[in-house]
Amino acid sequence: MKQINQRYNKKAKAVKRVPEHTPVRVQKTTSDHAGERNPNPCPLYRKCGGCQIQNMSYPRQLQWKQGKVQHLLGKFHSVEPIIGMENPYHYRNKVQAAFSVDRSRRIISGIYQSSSHRVVPVDSCMIEDETADRIIVTIRRLMKDFRVEPYDETTGRGLLRHVLVKRGFSTGEVMVVLVTVSPVLPAKNNFIHALLRAHPEITTVVLNINDRYTSMVLGEAEKVLYGPGYIEDKLCGCTFRISAKSFYQINPVQTEILYGKAIEYAALTGKETVIDAYCGIGTIGLTASGCAKSVIGVEVNGDAVRDAIVNARLNQIKNARFYEGDAGEFMSAMASEGERADVVFMDPPRAGSDRKFLSSLVKLSPQKVVYISCNPETQERDLHFLTAHGYRVEKIQPVDMFPHTYHVECVVLMSKVKNQV
Repeated sequence: MKQINQRYNKKAKAVKRVPEHTPVRVQKTTSDHAGERNPNPCPLYRKCGGCQIQNMSYPRQLQWKQGKVQHLLGKFHSVEPIIGMENPYHYRNKVQAAFSVDRSRRIISGIYQSSSHRVVPVDSCMIEDETADRIIVTIRRLMKDFRVEPYDETTGRGLLRHVLVKRGFSTGEVMVVLVTVSPVLPAKNNFIHALLRAHPEITTVVLNINDRYTSMVLGEAEKVLYGPGYIEDKLCGCTFRISAKSFYQINPVQTEILYGKAIEYAALTGKETVIDAYCGIGTIGLTASGCAKSVIGVEVNGDAVRDAIVNARLNQIKNARFYEGDAGEFMSAMASEGERADVVFMDPPRAGSDRKFLSSLVKLSPQKVVYISCNPETQERDLHFLTAHGYRVEKIQPVDMFPHTYHVECVVLMSKVKNQV
């Protein structure tokens, strides 16, 4: 481990272990078995395309997702009943809006229609945070008052590309990110003052500059216009600092259930060395730190790693270290130096893990792997690889993180088969 620490020393910080951790409540699936069609469908359902299955009643959606997971992963092990939401509306704590003009040259805001760059006007969305929606409507009005034009990617004219709003559901703190093609916002101070008068709940405003021809929402450069430049939220008994670019689960209610189930599956005793691969801002690793001997978080996003280090300090956790780098390469280096880990938590992006990462995981050979996935299709592919290389699936738990969409999250516990190397 010495060589690994030297290699990543500039990125790592030590943090203190919390002796106790707040228990996580596991929610039961709704028992409502009303009709199969949604009695109150969204009027934008066909134009938007974001909520692909909201025409179904919520109980029917859960049945559909259960069947999907069973079809894809049931070959590995029996699938537990999906955990749904008591109130499957307005759960998104992160809302982003695109801006354009309609045929009458009026400024509109909303979301891109599926598979296009056509903006569907939205004032209120059934799955988005209501405070965020109201803020975006106010910004649209202020754009007209302050003569701020939406950016037109065809002509290259205009200024404002997107608005991103993040809200801490536990703390109530609100971040507004104005994404522009230029660092110059006309009448900046007056614009911000008008926005804060309308929405005093806003705690920080950030200007993000994205002058590239890209489908990416955020650019690299940013400057803080008001407040600290970040918000904080509480999740699973820990406090997390969230910046404009850092990843944070969009449904905190179900995230507590998801992470609680993952840590339950790991069955930590306080003696384990744990790796949090794809650690982001450290949510899983810091949540597990109170039950483990040590936690190592690895993440390629430098902004997220810096947030993870700060989050560890905020929570006075000293048994976790975070490194900026490729998790697969990190695990491979550990194995080459004779180091070991007892448990690996992996929460990859929707594309799943690549063969290089999975091979490194097999090389490190932890006793348990807890695989959290937002895409059971790629999870199925990865489970085929891992079960062919010495691992056995022990448990499968689907969780409905994204009601009214076709997405479903799954926690899978795998254990090392005895006498396998």
